[in-house]
Amino acid sequence: MDRNEALQKVRAFTLKELLKNPDYVLKDDEPLFSSGLIDSFAMAQVGVFIETEFDLYIPDPELTVENMDTVAQITDKVLALLAERAAE
Repeated sequence: MDRNEALQKVRAFTLKELLKNPDYVLKDDEPLFSSGLIDSFAMAQVGVFIETEFDLYIPDPELTVENMDTVAQITDKVLALLAERAAE
């Protein structure tokens, strides 16, 4: 999976499920949680989405605002985990 494809999936999920506004113009580096755009309780939804969409598990200590505050950060984490799995 390339970065663009993963980015599109993460953005679509964020707009539809978290923001509940598919027409919102969301930048890849726009803070989601630290800006208050989405509350921190939605972080669990991000974890579940990653598990179901990409078949990846992110341990709870890694599901933090510091690690997953933007669409780009979430995408980068997904790609890093996919690369780790491919290297095994």
